[in-house]
Amino acid sequence: MKVKILDTTLRDGEQTPGVSLTPYEKLEIAKKIDELGVDIIEAGSAITSKGEREAIKMIVKENLNAEICSFVRALKVDIDAALECEVDSVHLVVPSSPIHIKYKLKKSEDEVLKTATDAVEYAKDHGLIVELSAEDATRAKEEFLIELFNRGKEAGADRCCICDTVGVLTPQKAERLFKNISEKVDLPIAVHCHNDFGMATANTCSAIFAGAVEAHVTVNGIGERAGNAALEEVVTALKFLYNIDTNVKLEKLYEVSRFVAKMMKLPVPFNKAIVGDNAFAHEAGIHVDGLIKNTETYEPIKPEMVGNRRRIILGKHSGRKALKYKLDLMNIEVSEEELNKIYEKIKELGDLGKYISDTDLLAIVREVKGSGIEEKIKLDELTVVSGNKITPIASVRLHYRGENRHLIETAYGVGPVDAAINAVRKAISGVADIKLEEYSVKSIGSGTDAIVEVKVKLRRGSEVVEVVKSDADIIKASVNAVMEGINLLLL
Repeated sequence: MKVKILDTTLRDGEQTPGVSLTPYEKLEIAKKIDELGVDIIEAGSAITSKGEREAIKMIVKENLNAEICSFVRALKVDIDAALECEVDSVHLVVPSSPIHIKYKLKKSEDEVLKTATDAVEYAKDHGLIVELSAEDATRAKEEFLIELFNRGKEAGADRCCICDTVGVLTPQKAERLFKNISEKVDLPIAVHCHNDFGMATANTCSAIFAGAVEAHVTVNGIGERAGNAALEEVVTALKFLYNIDTNVKLEKLYEVSRFVAKMMKLPVPFNKAIVGDNAFAHEAGIHVDGLIKNTETYEPIKPEMVGNRRRIILGKHSGRKALKYKLDLMNIEVSEEELNKIYEKIKELGDLGKYISDTDLLAIVREVKGSGIEEKIKLDELTVVSGNKITPIASVRLHYRGENRHLIETAYGVGPVDAAINAVRKAISGVADIKLEEYSVKSIGSGTDAIVEVKVKLRRGSEVVEVVKSDADIIKASVNAVMEGINLLLL
């Protein structure tokens, strides 16, 4: 059995409060999601705005592998807007619960059924694939849902969908509901779950187990209120817990997660399942000891399977074996005496509530060994030019000690910090492929001379480091943080 995946990151996901994408941003996300291997991309709602139609048209013209879909209401004007964008299909949504029919539509059930069938016929007459969706279906009468879907089939609908619009479904009810509907409706059934009670993934899996053949999801589970069923959770749970396949390339999940998070400016929680930075992170000594012997002791799947990585976190719960394992991963050799001193220092800091970052560990190692670990790349010179009506530009001169040569580059940016970091990354591009995954800054103080604290997260392959630097000069703090992160990754 193989389940289809409809990704609605660009429609339901973009309805996350505070999120608004440009047409270009929507196109870039669509391309990334298509690389992931989803079957259907709900690119937006064509009737929403001129910009939305422009974005959908751009996505359609890209000739992606996925079926491109537009959300529509059961209105000709909505379907016409979708037709203008030349999409493959429409996700035709009809309110189905008594509360929606009475208070939102102010119509009778018969009127809703006629409106729905008329809309399906109109869309089919114009060559569209139609997925007829019952909004708030989990609070609707089953008899009405069956009637709606069967009439939709007669009108030409290709698929139908049960929407848990306010997240009130439970796994038990999902199994019963989808089993009953699939027995009485001769159409492929999709499931669309929201996460108001934190059960969207569980409900989606239960629905598929009971007969649904398509799941609606969003990257990182973003969406209105508490969000939608998370793509990465659903596809991995189906694969590893239910032995049900999808066309999604699991090894790309982390990469796409971070790309969407960056484009939508919605950070991924550390404890987010599958793609969170703590999803495969371990601190407790017992856990790390088990991992060293066999990773299956404390990991249900290998992190590489979903593009994530294993992280060994050092703190007061860590043991000597965890420390030695971490140092080995960083290619740092220490004697038994040095290992004990480093271990004691980590325990002291851990008791003070300190999280030991890679940078902290390196500083402790330097202190204990009594000699510095040589930086492979050193910043010799940085010049930044910015001002009114001047595109920020930065030039850097780096000394690459590994080959005793200088790296000189110039780059533009949207601001002076961006230009400076772009110049550094451009300069080292021939040495190592290092990506800036996250950048954040906060002020320490309230005056114009306040100290700023810059935090960067850099990745090289499967290795990620976080560095925090403070300075009164935001450019200096940013570049110093990036440089230290680069040297850590080059160890």
